[in-house]
Amino acid sequence: MQIFHTAPQMRAWSRAQQKAGRRVGFVPTMGALHTGHTSLLDEAKRRSDTVVLSIFVNPTQFGPNEDFAKYPRTWEADLALAAAHGVEAIFHPTEDFYPPGYRTQVTVPGWKSVLEGDIRPDHFDGVTSVVTKLFHAVDPDVAVFGQKDAQQALLIRRMVRDLDFGLDLVVAPTVRESDGLALSSRNRYLSENDRRRALVLSRALNASVALWNGGCRNPSEIIAVGRAVLAQDPPDTLDYFTLLDPDSLAVLDADGARQNPCILVAAGRYGTTRLIDNAVLGAVW
Repeated sequence: MQIFHTAPQMRAWSRAQQKAGRRVGFVPTMGALHTGHTSLLDEAKRRSDTVVLSIFVNPTQFGPNEDFAKYPRTWEADLALAAAHGVEAIFHPTEDFYPPGYRTQVTVPGWKSVLEGDIRPDHFDGVTSVVTKLFHAVDPDVAVFGQKDAQQALLIRRMVRDLDFGLDLVVAPTVRESDGLALSSRNRYLSENDRRRALVLSRALNASVALWNGGCRNPSEIIAVGRAVLAQDPPDTLDYFTLLDPDSLAVLDADGARQNPCILVAAGRYGTTRLIDNAVLGAVW
């Protein structure tokens, strides 16, 4: 397993692989790897001949009062997991990944300000910009993202289409604990009691999914069923529990029939830990 710290080194390696007829798969992460990440690596391996993992805690997607400094960094454990899942190259950019005077941003106007973007201003500009840089550095044939960050995946899919990146984008299902909690690097910050309380998120999503599967297509009814479950053990702060149109990122919360697939998204805070989760209604990806 090779480790590269600069974009030219990483790009040269990938292009040599492609010249040799090998399809390059890529999984971008901020490290602190868990089973959710390794499922993405396994998916990338199924779809390519060699897999690149990036580990970079990207400062530009954190707000001034967010947890950049305390975001978990578990380098040695990450290396062991990567090796166990067949990663052949790791891209671990050095600080000059953003050179002095760096000013350029890649943005998706309108979309970047919906829900997560409204709560975390400039977050998605940081995401789309760093993913663009990572794509240029790794030059992959296929990139794999997780469904858990659904709005992020939708923005990146839009960006890839709009800017003709020439790669296959795969969105893999959310991996959950046996009790339903979506895997996240931030779960380690939950107290035992808050972790128990957080299980209501997946229960609420499941209630809404069951209504959809039963034939209901009314957004307000689907949302109301899930919110009723949330009310049984509410998070300390509920940022949203609503439906999104995956093609326009419009929020769907009004009465009326909805025939097309959509995504139910949720975000709430338990203690000091903010969690997000979602469920896909229909075939979105």
